[in-house]
Amino acid sequence: MVKNLVIVESPAKAKTIEKFLGQDFTVKSCFGHIRDLVKGDDAIDVRNGFLPRYEVTPDKREVVSNLTKLAKEAETVWLASDEDREGEAISWHLFEALNLRKDKTKRIVFHEITKPAILKAVQNPRSIDEDLVNAQQARRVLDRLVGFELSPVLWKKVRPSLSAGRVQSVAVRLIVEREREVMNFAATSSYRLSAEFEPPAGGRTFKAELPKRFENAADAEKLLNACKGAAFTVKNLETKPAKKSPAAPFTTSTLQQEASRKLGYSITQTMLLAQRLYEAGHITYMRTDSVNLSDLAIDAAKEAISNAFGAEYSNPQKYVTKNDSAQEAHEAIRPTDFTRRVIAPSGDVDASAVRLYELIWKRAVASQMADAQLERTIATIGISTVPETLTATGEVIKFDGFLKLYLESTDDESDGDDEGILPPLKQGETVRLKQMTATERFTKPSPRYTEASLVKKLEELGIGRPSTYAPTISTVQKRGYVVKEEREGKKRDVTIFTLKDNAVTKRTENENYGAEKNKLFPSDVGMLVTDFLVKHFDQILDYNFTATVEKEFDEIARGEKVWNKMIENFYIPFHEVVEKTVQSADRQSGERLLGQDPETGRNVYARLARYGPVAQIGDAEDEDKKYANLRPGQSLETISLEEALRLFTERTDRLLGIDPASGKNVYVRMARYGPVAQIGEPDDADKKYASLRAGQSVQTITLEEAMTLFRLPRVVGKFEDKDMKVALGRFGPYILHDDNFYSLTKNDDPYTISADRAVEIILIKRKADSDKIIKEFTLETGAVLRVLKDRWGHCLAVGKQKVKLPKGTAAEELTLQECLALAGDIALEPEKPKKKAASKAKASSTETKPKKATTKKAAAPKATAKKTSTGKNA
Repeated sequence: MVKNLVIVESPAKAKTIEKFLGQDFTVKSCFGHIRDLVKGDDAIDVRNGFLPRYEVTPDKREVVSNLTKLAKEAETVWLASDEDREGEAISWHLFEALNLRKDKTKRIVFHEITKPAILKAVQNPRSIDEDLVNAQQARRVLDRLVGFELSPVLWKKVRPSLSAGRVQSVAVRLIVEREREVMNFAATSSYRLSAEFEPPAGGRTFKAELPKRFENAADAEKLLNACKGAAFTVKNLETKPAKKSPAAPFTTSTLQQEASRKLGYSITQTMLLAQRLYEAGHITYMRTDSVNLSDLAIDAAKEAISNAFGAEYSNPQKYVTKNDSAQEAHEAIRPTDFTRRVIAPSGDVDASAVRLYELIWKRAVASQMADAQLERTIATIGISTVPETLTATGEVIKFDGFLKLYLESTDDESDGDDEGILPPLKQGETVRLKQMTATERFTKPSPRYTEASLVKKLEELGIGRPSTYAPTISTVQKRGYVVKEEREGKKRDVTIFTLKDNAVTKRTENENYGAEKNKLFPSDVGMLVTDFLVKHFDQILDYNFTATVEKEFDEIARGEKVWNKMIENFYIPFHEVVEKTVQSADRQSGERLLGQDPETGRNVYARLARYGPVAQIGDAEDEDKKYANLRPGQSLETISLEEALRLFTERTDRLLGIDPASGKNVYVRMARYGPVAQIGEPDDADKKYASLRAGQSVQTITLEEAMTLFRLPRVVGKFEDKDMKVALGRFGPYILHDDNFYSLTKNDDPYTISADRAVEIILIKRKADSDKIIKEFTLETGAVLRVLKDRWGHCLAVGKQKVKLPKGTAAEELTLQECLALAGDIALEPEKPKKKAASKAKASSTETKPKKATTKKAAAPKATAKKTSTGKNA
């Protein structure tokens, strides 16, 4: 019998905690959330206080069943999920789903998984915090309402299969607006003048710069000519002390940003590794927006710093969280043991996690170290022939302080020179000019977002919380609204004037600009959806409104606001806007006659086609009728005849040029499943299409890039006397061989892949499929019952139906009768042959005509056992 049952979210966390508790405690994992809102429209009762309906998710039914049995046996159940809102909600759902009693249930929280912290938590249990649960529930309900109401509007008004989310759509809007800012940016050039000097005593040279810039080449060249034969003297010399202070210890967002800059980790990767470090007991809880350190941690850091660097490097200090809503935890992210600078890889803690731990350790320790003491020198260099002066700056580190260990990175992409160290100079002395240059420099637009800088922006705007940053950025990429990628730069000429040896020369150099690495770009669909949502649901995508909603969640968590009243205040006006937009779409489902086309005399209609609103020239029965998609912002109810006709003359498609082979126009446009290139006019019977590749946009693609898209599909060779055809599909490039599809990897280029590589991909896939099959039984019904090993473990399968095998089952030793007993509700029906896979049907020469499907399994059907890849007979 279990005396004390402790339930946590993950097996790794359970394994670590079990080490610290005695034999009277049994620690089990619930594997995260066990319940969620039911699927469908009835998940939330909007007429009765927005009450949600939950259900145990299918993948957690066995987990809940096992935990329920253990809970009934236990004297006390300890709910030990994380201390944030998500963790509190998990504990509440466990309490409800397991039918726990209050008098035998205790809630414990801790922000680090160490023995002292766990034992202290056990000594100080509490009840479930209903306010934290309500705050999480409010977020879940509101997001479901927004998603379920907005998505169908997008299906009707924009395109099918689209979706919208409260926070995700705002994040996409930020990226779309930044992209348009970059696209519309017109770079201007100016000339920056700098000079290299040698001090009177010789030795190390130093640089000085003119504070202002010249707007044109003529003025820059004029000043250089005026400096011919000039004397350069140290007109003024100013030295003053300065200091640099360490950054605060990590919060969730600053950890995500710094891991991206210093280690190149994605936001999702950082959180996954941090989770593993926390569950292994190496760091404190990783979802927090507090920069505070406990007194115990400060004392431990002080001792570690004094021992490693000396007492003069220690400067204990408390940091104050500027964010009023800092609610996810009580401490910043820090190591649980400051004496442990390096950890060894073990279990789930791999080399990448070790690097992240070192970053966390350095940041936390550096935050408790002394300021770096600097001496900053500013030298003003006078020019005898002109009134302008040059400025040289430099600094010397007098005491390195925290810089001995760590310096925070930034997202600044400026190309300014770092301050160096100036040689010894005296006021009034003459310095010798080695050369002076006036270099053309171009202005830059605001940089595109990286994952790190997007997190920083969301935090600045008050949108989202520590637990939402990573899922938000991951979701918008998975939905195809945003892509993260590298893009090559372009080249441009730069003019440089140089004054050397009293002669001015001019030269032109080539520089690269606009190259991007791991930046976030909106897709064409992302831009289209954003435009629609901003037009019709501007409040939902308003940055201040979204931040206000987050503050209201915080108020619910503090018990200052009733959660369903907050939802009601939001939902009623929101739903009215949705209904008006939907009604508008419904009214537009019929045709609206606008008038006649002056050129042809045919009727012109505005109507809602299957995949969006269109203008149409010609009646429905006309075989040669023409269509044109309405532009964003145009409505079927209000569009005029003139505006509709303009769609056919001022095409919304973008004309790239002419196909050299056919002489036809080449366009790019948005089609049913995304952006495409098109050779020929819309009414051409033999027009061709090709989907744009990842990273290509209808707004920037060139004619040459578009023409390469039409090289597919192509036959790369033969294998087993069958063609291997490479093509592009909805889900990426693939090889079609013998009516079977084989996906290319991300490293394979469909335009250059060789026949040998295609064969290799086919054989690898065949072997992988073969390795999955452990046993196979062919039943009298014609059904094939297989014992498989897939990515989730062992299972039984008939066609696409699967049943997971219980843990501990020896899959290789299962008999037919045992398989049938475990098959559950699987229908023992024969697989339906593929429509186009005639060759595959012929391959089974012993196949008999399938009998009527049999679903009963009381009387075991006879079967023949096939030898599997393991070499065993079933």
